[in-house]
Amino acid sequence: MKLSKKNLVIISFMLFSLFFGAGNLIFPPLLGQQSGSNTFFSVIGFLITAVILPVFGVIVVGKFGGLTELAGRVDKVFAIVFTLLIYLSIGPGLGIPRAGSVPFEMAISPYLNENSNLTIWMAVYTTVFFLIVLWLCLNPGKLVKRIGTVLTPSLLILIIVLFICFIFNFEKSVNAPLELYQTAPFLQGFIDGYQTMDTIAALNFGLVIAITLSNFGVKEEKGIVKYTIIAGTFAGTILILVYIMLAVMGASTSGVYSADPNGAIILRKIVNDLFGGFGAFFLAAIFTLACLTTCVGLTNSISAYFAKLFKKISYKKWVIIITIVSFLICNLGLNMILSVSIPVLNAIYPVSIVLIILGLLDKYIKNFKYTYKLCIYSTLFISVLYAINELFNLGFVSDILAYIPLYSQGFGWVIVCIVMFGISVLLNVVFNKKKVTN
Repeated sequence: MKLSKKNLVIISFMLFSLFFGAGNLIFPPLLGQQSGSNTFFSVIGFLITAVILPVFGVIVVGKFGGLTELAGRVDKVFAIVFTLLIYLSIGPGLGIPRAGSVPFEMAISPYLNENSNLTIWMAVYTTVFFLIVLWLCLNPGKLVKRIGTVLTPSLLILIIVLFICFIFNFEKSVNAPLELYQTAPFLQGFIDGYQTMDTIAALNFGLVIAITLSNFGVKEEKGIVKYTIIAGTFAGTILILVYIMLAVMGASTSGVYSADPNGAIILRKIVNDLFGGFGAFFLAAIFTLACLTTCVGLTNSISAYFAKLFKKISYKKWVIIITIVSFLICNLGLNMILSVSIPVLNAIYPVSIVLIILGLLDKYIKNFKYTYKLCIYSTLFISVLYAINELFNLGFVSDILAYIPLYSQGFGWVIVCIVMFGISVLLNVVFNKKKVTN
């Protein structure tokens, strides 16, 4: 069946909104401010992990029919454990609570009275926020149109208005890059893209898009892959443009504002200078819309997955459970959530990247018996050690790992994975020769 242009645009907008949440708003401005005159190079690295790989991830998972099927190329145990870890980390364990807390802590709490009880205000705001999430997810049939025709266009209009006002009404000044972005801005930007969590989320959203296309009448694998590629390209293009706008705003103010700990503060200062008191409502609307659409998409897709995995609990019950758990974790505070997110992402992001790349190459390597296992488990091993070492010095183990090229920059897994890929190819050649001989 051929998909109409209108429905394709709606699906593309929905995919964009699924990706564009808390981290997508706060990290590009920070990247721009910290990389200053090297913003071009750092943004290129950022776009690879925050746009290109996620789009590929959506395509690959859509083609395989789900993350479990893709991860099953490694083995059954990995498929179950990794899939659950991905769904929990981007869902109620980390992703949804982070998206729920960012709008309040970055766009609302700074404008409250000094004597205000932030804990109570946070509870009130997130109660309303998650009740809206709950309401939207309990009516999944209307979800695509609500996000694709109302929420996402509203969000994009607000961001474009902000950028245009910034370009024509803001005095700009660009500073030299901070130390991290002086020697290897591309690599640092690549790692910064981890914080968006989008490559991980793509392993979930691929199935969402495939199901959505199926609901629109596209049933065949070729059609699903075709329209997923088109929708992914369209959504990715919008993401790139938005990231560039946000990064330019951060870079252009690097010589205006002192160094800030996160991009939300940068945006808040810009909005305040441009719009004065009204800026508080403007920024709150942007953050709330961005994070709401992401939370709705994650809650919907994860509930659908768990309902399929644990059939005794219905989709609607899972929506309620995930919403309540996310609400409770959200109210622990953004700082606690972010402190947990960095080591978790350092551990599982590289594995997600390798799995997507292998999925893209599956046509050529599916008969290579050891490729998936060797590449995935070696990447996981190095990534977990790196994440642990960032928290606690591993002593002599750390000294040994330091000999791996690019390890100190967080890319030790790349070399190890390439070596393991080569070994898997050699093993395939050797075993094939033995079979021919026998």
